[in-house]
Amino acid sequence: MNLSFDVKLASKYNSFSQKARVLSEGWVSNEIFCPNCGNLKITKYDNNKPVADFYCDKCLEDFELKSKKGNIGKKVPAGAYSKMIERINSAKKPNLFFMAYLQSLSVNDFFVVPKYFFIPEIIEKRKPLKNTARRAGWIGSNILFLKIPKAGQIFYVENGKEISKKDILEKWQKTVFLKKIKKTDAKGWILDIMNCIDSLEKKEFSLQDIYNFEKDLQIIHPENKNIKPKIRQQLQFLRNKKYLEFIGNGLYKLI
Repeated sequence: MNLSFDVKLASKYNSFSQKARVLSEGWVSNEIFCPNCGNLKITKYDNNKPVADFYCDKCLEDFELKSKKGNIGKKVPAGAYSKMIERINSAKKPNLFFMAYLQSLSVNDFFVVPKYFFIPEIIEKRKPLKNTARRAGWIGSNILFLKIPKAGQIFYVENGKEISKKDILEKWQKTVFLKKIKKTDAKGWILDIMNCIDSLEKKEFSLQDIYNFEKDLQIIHPENKNIKPKIRQQLQFLRNKKYLEFIGNGLYKLI
């Protein structure tokens, strides 16, 4: 994989934002394969496609690209809040590519978030623009990476290092079971438990380790008065989907 942009693609543009868009999209077209089916190339939609930027002509998955100079950080700006929530709840929402590129016009980080990881809770509502702004009252949004489990951030390139195609395809397939979960609350619980596991930063953990998040989960789900049984239910579900392995004596292991 060539991590450098093809600068010739943007030679006719003067605006930096236009150059960045053309260079980043050109890089994706040339270097990125479909994480769902492994198709060697993905295809760019015609400009101003309302749904997405790219698609796979083999499995028909859609992808939208968000790129940023410098580090990705903990959040990235998205569109209008109302539109983002509408898209999150739509069956036609695309998977999202995220790119961080360097001053040298080379890719430092590139990853994909499968669309089934997107629930309203990962969208942050920004403050309305001031009355003096051109779009006074407009309410934007941010995508919060802290609320997306690590399993939902599948890197092609991390800190300038390329990840193998085999690893990328395996990581994608590991969580496709989430596609079948349609109820937002049910999916939210699963993602919350996955985030709890991530925060432990260890491969093996105990049921008690997750019970320690009881108060945090109660705040997120105030309507639920039986947090511990719900925790056990979600761990059982993740075990059945081969995301976790139960190794006995109240211990679990990430697969």
